[in-house]
Amino acid sequence: MFGEVMSIVVDVNTSTQDENIYEKLKKAAQDGDIERLYELIAEDPNILCHFDKMSFCETPLHIAAEKGQTHFAMELMTLKPSLASKLDLSGFSPLHLALQNNHIRMVRAFVAIESSLVSIKGRGRITPLHHVARTGDAELLSEFLLACPSSIEDLTIGCETAVHIAVKNNQLMAFKVLLGWVKRVNKEEILDWKDEDGNTVFHISALINQTEVMKLLRRTVKVKAKNLDGKTAMDILQTHQSPYFPEARRLLHSVKERLLCSSTTTLAGYLSKNLSFVEKRNKLLGLSILSLTSDRSVNNSDRRDAILVVAILIVTETYQAGLSPPGGFWQDNSFKNGEYHFAGEMTMWSVDAVFFIGLNMFAFVSSLYVIIVLIIGLPMWKLIYASTAALSIAMLASYFTILPTYGGKFQLISKEVFAYAFPLIIGTMLFATFTAYIVDKRRMYKVDFPASCFSISDPAHPGYLLLFSGICVTLVTLYLRF
Repeated sequence: MFGEVMSIVVDVNTSTQDENIYEKLKKAAQDGDIERLYELIAEDPNILCHFDKMSFCETPLHIAAEKGQTHFAMELMTLKPSLASKLDLSGFSPLHLALQNNHIRMVRAFVAIESSLVSIKGRGRITPLHHVARTGDAELLSEFLLACPSSIEDLTIGCETAVHIAVKNNQLMAFKVLLGWVKRVNKEEILDWKDEDGNTVFHISALINQTEVMKLLRRTVKVKAKNLDGKTAMDILQTHQSPYFPEARRLLHSVKERLLCSSTTTLAGYLSKNLSFVEKRNKLLGLSILSLTSDRSVNNSDRRDAILVVAILIVTETYQAGLSPPGGFWQDNSFKNGEYHFAGEMTMWSVDAVFFIGLNMFAFVSSLYVIIVLIIGLPMWKLIYASTAALSIAMLASYFTILPTYGGKFQLISKEVFAYAFPLIIGTMLFATFTAYIVDKRRMYKVDFPASCFSISDPAHPGYLLLFSGICVTLVTLYLRF
């Protein structure tokens, strides 16, 4: 009986001592007393491990962050990094508390030590990036994005991104920073993401008359996207009768007139349609944009590269063979036994020359077609297309020059065929592939779904098609004329 009483007394005393030491630790955190911190650690080396046992608690780091004790907080983060990710009973991390109390120096120190804290989710899944987007500190927002790029994709419990929050809180500079960031990291699809009500950033800017935001967004987002009520941004503005929002209404009317996206379709509607030309190409190469794993993307990239290398080798060889045919060229003009030739023409007999050039041209055109199909959509592909058209016309000029002039009607017919058939085949090949690509991109751009494969910053405006067609026709016409 006496032993039991002594045990109870010891337990009570131990409990009291624990309470006293944690009170002392709390006081040291409030005062930022680093020396006292180490004295308490000397008394109990496991004093900081106590906080790891609890899922939610107020740690000394929370207290230091709230009070602005930067050096003390840094010391604690060095000794026990796990404290930085703990949430208190209100659902806030130390970084959240530092931001709420405007201790910017401490905030920068936190992020310098552990950049992933930028995306730590607190109450309402609010991250420090969301908080800064709401308050509008553009400099700090920029630093957060650079420290933790993935934080731009974090969502609140309302499915809001930092971009949504900046626009809803009228933080124009913060929005411009976020817009510039997503463009630089090729994540424009984030601008088409929808909140819990199905509203994109463009919907929100229309709802609260953020005309400056609408100006910046109108060429980047899907202007015809619908929210859960089935309304577009234009529909939202139409609920405000004149004279409300006149400038915003004018902006949307000008966007509508550009016909970038005449209508939208649902994801189900898109998937129920037949495969497009580009999708068939991707299927053959195993490059489906809807379901790529990291392993498959590597293997399929190797396959695509191998095909490109082979096609380029064939184009190079056929082009070189056209410039250096077997037997070489005549070096002078001559007329003998009813046959004549000119300097620079092939020494081959006319029939053999036609067959040689015909087969060589077939290999050249076939390989060229493989190349343009594989490169379409890659960076600078439009410039490569223009180069391909120029190379083809140069090849035609070479063939037309080196073909022998003797051979009678057969030779004349052959030259006419090369003069008209070759540019027609090349032009049709380039035009058809270019058109198929534009149609596919516009088709995907119309899908009202917030995924990267359906959110394209350049929806392939039809003007590109007209420009490309005009260039091809002009080049061929000039060649045939002269």
